[in-house]
Parts: sequence; C-alpha cells; structure tokens
Amino acid sequence: MKIKNLVMILTLASVSLSCAESSKQETKTNYSDLTKQYAKVQLTSDISHLSDNEKQMLNYLYEVGNIMDDIFWTQNYGGDKETFLKSIKDADARQFAEINYGPWNHFDNLAPFLPEYGAMPAGAGFYPADMTKEEFEAWDNPDKTSQYTLITRDENGKLQAVWFHDAYAEQINKAAELLMKASELAGDKEFAEYLKLRAKALLTDDYFESDMAWMDVRNNNVDFVVGPIENYVDALYGYKSAHEAFILIKDQDWSSKLAHYAGFLPELQTQLPVAPEYKQEKPGADADLAVYDAVLYSGDCNMAGKTIAINLPNDERVQLQKGTRKLQLKNAMKAKFDNILVPISDVLMTPESRENIKFDAFFANVMFHEVAHGMGIKNTLDGKGTVRHALKEQYSAIEEAKADILGLYLVTKLSEMGEYTNSTLVENYTTFMAGIFRSVRFGASSAHGKANMLTFNFLEREGAFTRNEEGLYAINFENMKDAVAKLGGEILKAQGDGNYEFVKEWIATDGVIKPTLQADLDKVNGMGIPKDIYYEMSPELLIDNN
Repeated sequence: MKIKNLVMILTLASVSLSCAESSKQETKTNYSDLTKQYAKVQLTSDISHLSDNEKQMLNYLYEVGNIMDDIFWTQNYGGDKETFLKSIKDADARQFAEINYGPWNHFDNLAPFLPEYGAMPAGAGFYPADMTKEEFEAWDNPDKTSQYTLITRDENGKLQAVWFHDAYAEQINKAAELLMKASELAGDKEFAEYLKLRAKALLTDDYFESDMAWMDVRNNNVDFVVGPIENYVDALYGYKSAHEAFILIKDQDWSSKLAHYAGFLPELQTQLPVAPEYKQEKPGADADLAVYDAVLYSGDCNMAGKTIAINLPNDERVQLQKGTRKLQLKNAMKAKFDNILVPISDVLMTPESRENIKFDAFFANVMFHEVAHGMGIKNTLDGKGTVRHALKEQYSAIEEAKADILGLYLVTKLSEMGEYTNSTLVENYTTFMAGIFRSVRFGASSAHGKANMLTFNFLEREGAFTRNEEGLYAINFENMKDAVAKLGGEILKAQGDGNYEFVKEWIATDGVIKPTLQADLDKVNGMGIPKDIYYEMSPELLIDNN
C-alpha cells in the first residue's frame, strides 16, 4: 500500500512537473503569438542627395530622438525602463514590452500581458497613481491643465505642477544642446531657424514661436518633429502631451505633385456639410502638403500602432493663423498597405471590391485625413474655449473620426471639381472601407480604433455597405456618399457645441465592436495577418550611394 502511494506521489509529481513545463511553453508560445501581431519593417531612405553637413546633422537628430524615447518611457510606463526590461526573461515578452512601452497591450484594451502587473493608470505617468479626479478638480492651480506640466506630490504630499523642462531637466538640456549643433549643419535656413527655436522651446515649454517657424519650412531635404506633441496617452483628462520625435527625408518629386491642393482649403472649409456657424472659422491657407520617408520614430509615435501621416502643429492659434503642415510618410504607408490592408481585403471584401483596393486611393485617404484635422471648428460656439478642452478625454477619438470621414468628403469634393484624378471615388470609398477593418483592430484603448468603430457603426445604419452570406463586404456607393456627408456634419456640430456628455455617450455606444464584426475580425486574426508594424531603425540602414 505504501509502495502504491509512493508510486502515485511520484507519478503526480511527474505530471505536475510536466504540466509546469507545458505551462511555461504555452506562455512562451502566447508571447510569440503576441509579437507576431506586428510585422517587422526596416526604415530606410536614399540620402545620396543630402550634403555632407546634412548627413552629419542626422546623427545629432538621432541622438535627440533617443532622448525623447527615454522621456516617453517614464511618461507611459512610469518607472525605470532598463530595470523593467531586464526583469522580463522571455525574449518574446520583452520584445512585446518594447513595442508597447510597458506591460500593457494596446491591442487588448491596455490589459496587462505580464501577470505581475495590474491595470494601466488612466493618467499614465503624468499624475500620481493615488490621485483622484475629485482631488485634482478641487486643486486651484493655473498650470494643472497645461499640456506641458507633470503633476506630482511635494514633500508634504500636496499636488504640484512641474514643467516638463524642470521634470526632465538633464535630458532636455542635452537635447537642446544637440539641436543647436544640428542647426549649424542644416542646409535650409528656415529649417535651421526652426531647430534653434525648438531648442529654446524645449527649455521653456513655450512652443508657439517654434511652431510658427516650422510652418515656414518648405525647401528642406530633412525634417524633424520633436517635443511633447500628442495627448493620446493621458486617458484621464486628455490634457498632457507626450514626448516623441520623427526624422523625415523629403520625397521632392511626390511633394511637388501635392502642393497645389493646399490652395483649395479655404474654399473646401465653406463646403463642409454643416450649418454656417460651425464652419465660420477660417483655417490658415498657408498649408504644406508634402511626402517623406520616415527613418526614425521615437517615443509616443513609436508605441504600438504607428502613424502613417502627420498633421501639425496642434496649437489652434497656429492653425488659425497659418494652417498646418500635412506630412505623408510614404514608406510607412506602403508597408501597412502591403502587409496589412491588402491581405485583409482578400479575406473580408468581395472579389469585385478587391479590384478597387489601390495604393493611390489609400494614400489620398490618409493625406486628406490629415488635411481634415486642420478644418472644421476649433473653438466652441459658446465662447468658453477650445473644442479640445471642452471634450476632455473624449476629444482624441471624436477628432480622429472627424478626420477620417471629412478626409473622404474632401476627396469627394475635389474629385467632383476635377482637381483630384489619381484614383476613382469607387476606389477611394472601397479602400476606405478596407482601411476601417485595418484600424478597428487597434482596439478600444486607441483613439483611432474608437473612431473607426464609430464610423463603421454609423455607416452600417445608413446602409453604406453590404455584407453577404459569406461574410464579404462591398460598398453601396450612393448610400455611402450620403452617409459620409451626414456623419461629417454630425461630428462637426458635436464639436462646435462642445457637448461633452453627448460625445461621451456616442462613443460609449458606437465606439465598440459589435458581435458580427468581431467574428469577421477573428477570421482575419486567424489568418495570421499582422495588426500593425514595428521598426528596425538606425543610421546604418540609410542608403548612401556616394
């Protein structure tokens, strides 16, 4: 009997060890599956046409980008990057953590993918983890809602606002020094002036002057976007901007083809599908449409899903006085089109629709999405401030939805005017539909994901597309054309009214994936199609034939 018990104990121990090993293997496999949600892409560009000084300047810009990356780790994760990464033994888990800048999965509503971590704080690393909304709102401090302050506690445990240039003083001082060195090597005088002013801005957290100077950068071979810019990470209030940087190499040929569209923006503003009072603002006509190869993403812009176009500055004062610059990142755009959008359309679109999935249409839709960000209304009709502040944490999602749908509306108008001829409207609409399936996979934690869900559910109610018995989609052209204008108008009205509660309820209701769509997305996921891309980036990858 004792022998039997001993045998049983040994057998159970063996099974237990086997299960433990199996569990470890399963965990590793799961992490491997997570990393496969991203396709690896090398960021490169031909820099043979750059001067020797410009090539040397790039090295300084890469250094500044690395500094922005380190600052962003503290803003998003809230702790020490190196300690965190070294604690992760599984190589796939560590790579996934690097992609997400922390232990939270952006494609799973920010759920922790490492078991020892809890939910991500809504305010990320911008606010004390123990701070309540009631405490923040009762606190009387004029700097607390600034985009450029970190909220911490003083030695007495009271809330205090610390300007970014003080909170990250050592890193900021080094970045400013490098920007000044880079400015001495810039081949374009406007770009050189911008770099000098941006260095000053980093040291003062006053970005207006450098934003205005950046609007004058037109004859450059290299561009550099740097600083605290977007406020997606602050899900508590949407106030705080996160640090990031892009290094961009200009495609002079493609840029020249787009330049003539900028002159139509004032006229297009008057044609927006909304009552006159919601389009009475006049966006600056001094807009820049240009095409670039991105060779560095760092910080906020490099986390999880990658942007493929830039519409900046965000400062409403600059937008109203000068407009915005709309930079299309062609190499990143093509990587997503080839690796993600086309494979998705092969799974979810009808055979006839697939014929209308075109890169030129995708390029135009993304470009005019960025154009649309600078249009519409920036200040609420009640005169109480900007739309951004009125809509708080809901602003990013509704603004992305606006840009999506108004971008398509602008393509429609320019096509009707005979000014846009690179693709047909059927191609633009069909490619837009496929693009929704691509972006909606980003999940509810993403402003872009929520925006696409809201758009999809609205278009479905309006009969803008059909889904056959095989689960394949096709657009209903006329219905979609009407729905695009209708949705654009409703978003513009909600923004102009500054109606926080209405927008919050709308996003809560429509910014979600319904069961049928989820089943279709599960089919896509089952095919192993990546959700997004991540980058291999370094100066060594640049092409120089000289």
